[in-house]
Amino acid sequence: MTAIELTDNEFLRQFEATFDDKMAKIEYSLQERKIFLTKISMPEGTEGHMNDFIVSVFNEVEDRNISLVPTSPEIAKFMRSNRRKYKKLLPVGINI
Repeated sequence: MTAIELTDNEFLRQFEATFDDKMAKIEYSLQERKIFLTKISMPEGTEGHMNDFIVSVFNEVEDRNISLVPTSPEIAKFMRSNRRKYKKLLPVGINI
């Protein structure tokens, strides 16, 4: 995995990372002890960094000790593909 400098833009409620001078974003909604990842935006030409970006966000969520609910189709697909590794991030009763 490539080292990614992740920024949490709390004002815009999105995680940001820059790849090849282009900003990628994962928008979120924070409710109680859950973070809902609602949308991912990868600029053209940066799609190859998407998995590393998602992993960085998942690691940040884990460090904050909160639950994660992937509502974006791309993030939910990543979660399903890596279910064993990230299942512990899901709130009780939520299956992806």
